[in-house]
Amino acid sequence: MAIEVTVVRVFTAAHGKHGNELGIVEGEGFEPIERQALAAALGFSETIFYVDIGDAAVARIHTPTIELPFAGHPSVGLAWWLGQTGSNATSLALAAGEVEFESENGLTWVRARAEWAPEFTFHPKSDASDIDELNPDDFTEGEHYAWAWTSPGNVRSRMFGPGLGVAEDEATGAAAVRLTTLTRKNLTITQGRGSQIFTKCLDDGWVELGGRTVYDRTIPV
Repeated sequence: MAIEVTVVRVFTAAHGKHGNELGIVEGEGFEPIERQALAAALGFSETIFYVDIGDAAVARIHTPTIELPFAGHPSVGLAWWLGQTGSNATSLALAAGEVEFESENGLTWVRARAEWAPEFTFHPKSDASDIDELNPDDFTEGEHYAWAWTSPGNVRSRMFGPGLGVAEDEATGAAAVRLTTLTRKNLTITQGRGSQIFTKCLDDGWVELGGRTVYDRTIPV
């Protein structure tokens, strides 16, 4: 069976550069072992598989090595893509729970909870230069998020996820959700080479996670 994988970049900078590549696969009938094999072959930090059923899209997320109940850039990326394709969906039915989404002023926003996200070891640093000097080879297991304030509400960060099969992730929405809950602040995060993530700290443990997404290419598999 021929499969087309849509590739988008999520959490781009304002000029459309950078962002984290995401593979999007539509269609029923993918068994978990098939999803995992395809995600490993594609090699993106995450690939999302979905079926659009009207008001919602049922979706599952895989890294190259494991399935995740929730992840940020796949949720934002698929929400944006559904809007581009004319879908009527307003939420994603993920393994973690229902993720509502909306678009406003060029940003796509999803609502999520920190406990849905993977556990990260946080490494607060005193200066952005400390973040830039980190070497991914120094992180051999687990999931690590290094961050530093650059000004009030603004963060510089990098994420290293060997435990997820990802040496370094370009833009990590799930970690941004956890950091927002940790700091109890609305954040603008610059991660990786220059990707940009926005968050809003809401009541009762909810966080809004937002960013820009652009289409990149389609891959026949």
